[in-house]
Order: sequence, then C-alpha cells, then structure tokens
Amino acid sequence: MNAVNTPIDDAMAAVLSGTGSVIMIAFYVVFVIAAWRMFTKAGYAGILALIPIVNVILIVKIAGYSAWMSLLYIIPIVGFIFAIFVALRLGTNFGKGAAFSVFLLWMFPIIGYFIIGLGDARYVPRRH
Repeated sequence: MNAVNTPIDDAMAAVLSGTGSVIMIAFYVVFVIAAWRMFTKAGYAGILALIPIVNVILIVKIAGYSAWMSLLYIIPIVGFIFAIFVALRLGTNFGKGAAFSVFLLWMFPIIGYFIIGLGDARYVPRRH
C-alpha cells in the first residue's frame, strides 16, 4: 500500500524541517525587536523580550493585569478570550482604540507591537 502525503503532512514536514525552523526563528526575532521597543516605552528592560515566557508575563503586566493572570493562557478557551482582553487593555494603555487593539494587537500582534514600539504612542497606564 502506497502512502499518500496530504497537504497537512507536507506542511508539518516543512515546519519540522530546517527551512521551517529558520522561518520560525525569523518570526521570533521580528517579535523580539517589536516587543523590545514596546517594553522600553512601558518602563521595563527591553532585553526581557528575549525570554519566551517572561515576555508574555510582561505583556500581561503592561496591559494592567497581575502577572499571575498570564497563567490563563494555558486554559484553551479561556486563553483565547483573555488574549482579547489583554489586547484591548494594552491598546488603551498606549492610547489606541478598540479597532486597533483587536485587529493589530490581537489578530496581528507583531504589526501592532511595531506600531506601538516604533510609533509615537506613549504608555499611560490607566486605572480600569
């Protein structure tokens, strides 16, 4: 019996191959550059953007939540909804509206972090 490769098998092979690894590392480097600038605007050390779990905790703290609440990302459906709340509050703290927060901080966070980090947005933590 011949094995037939499906598109999903081919995609998984690409992700696990050297090319897929290089692409994932490139995305992570771009994310780190964007998050570094955002962290420095919020008063945190930018180098913390390099550490995978720490950068998520700091994004939650910059949004105005407790660092412990970043554990909500582990719970499948709750993590999805919590990410929306974090994006909305993060956008509010940088003076952006709800549309910006949903589209560029939740759906395409790397682009949103670049706009916040490299643009003229200022971090003003608000009481919620």
